[in-house]
Amino acid sequence: MAGHQHAASHTEGGLLRGKPPSRHMARQHSATGIADLRRGGSGMPHVRTAPELRALALAVKDESSQETLSAPLTRLAQSPFEGCAEEESWHPSQGWRWMSHHLSMDALWAKIREEAEADAEAEPTLASTLHSTVLVHQSFEKTMAFILANKLASSTLLGTHLMRLCQDAYADDPAIIDACNADLQAVIDRDPACDKYTQCILYFKGFQAVQSYRISHWLWKKGRKALALALQSRVSEVFHVDIHPAVVVGRGILMDHATGIVMGETAVVGDNVSMLHHVTLGGSGTGKGIRHPNIGHGVLLGAGATVLGPIHVGNGTKVGAGTVVVSSLPSHSVAVGVPAKIIKTDEKAEPCQSMDQCSGFIHNYEI
Repeated sequence: MAGHQHAASHTEGGLLRGKPPSRHMARQHSATGIADLRRGGSGMPHVRTAPELRALALAVKDESSQETLSAPLTRLAQSPFEGCAEEESWHPSQGWRWMSHHLSMDALWAKIREEAEADAEAEPTLASTLHSTVLVHQSFEKTMAFILANKLASSTLLGTHLMRLCQDAYADDPAIIDACNADLQAVIDRDPACDKYTQCILYFKGFQAVQSYRISHWLWKKGRKALALALQSRVSEVFHVDIHPAVVVGRGILMDHATGIVMGETAVVGDNVSMLHHVTLGGSGTGKGIRHPNIGHGVLLGAGATVLGPIHVGNGTKVGAGTVVVSSLPSHSVAVGVPAKIIKTDEKAEPCQSMDQCSGFIHNYEI
């Protein structure tokens, strides 16, 4: 995606731990907003001169260094990339960063319209669809609101009401649409089956499910729990993805295929997390406290992976397909089996980027 613009941008940090291994792609640091954490902590070192980056906090949950990300996503005033430093040592396990090839919101919207116009001309059968979903709208926010509303509408939950709801959420908390942009960039970066932005926003149910969750989470934080749960129910029916509105999810999320993904009420998912279908972040017990997993930054959860209870999966860790995790995993580890066993550690690996669920271990390991 050479030549893409990168102007004003926004970012949420969050869980941050571990050494930063070298990375083949330099990353631009954008400044816009960091999540408040459930528990206070010390700030992380920042690499750009803009004072916005001082807003990052790190929460340490207990002596096992379990980090906890919390809502809401926050957004500071727009700031240009001027003054940003290139981070050649950036690693996905450090949290979301805007890269130089990522698009600003204005550039993203222009690219989406360009793709829609080209597809409408090339495929007349889709012309009316592309006009109603993209080309008649004046902004990315309105397009996303229209798409989600039409996917989730029912005979009793009207599309017009849902579209207004999405627009209200985006207007009240612009960090939601920033996170949507980050998720979209993550899909383009990590999914070789996706070569257009329009392909993702129109047809990828994993992406649509995450964006729908973000609206339900906004409702939950506003105390509108009845509507948040109604929206969760519709997302489960339509996309076969069940994410409780109270779950805390970072930025740069890829849910590939997505069918059967479940995240329970107190689960936490960091930035740059990639997961495939039938992943379960399940609870243990009936208490009212934290009973679901905390997933760090830059983690890959393979197809059918199950993580149970109030445990922590460390930053940059790979959980192999079909693995059942019932105890905490350290950062930058590879875990496979039932129950999970750690078979190697690799601080340089970027599992959420490579999306490799089996290379290097699956043929030499017996459950």
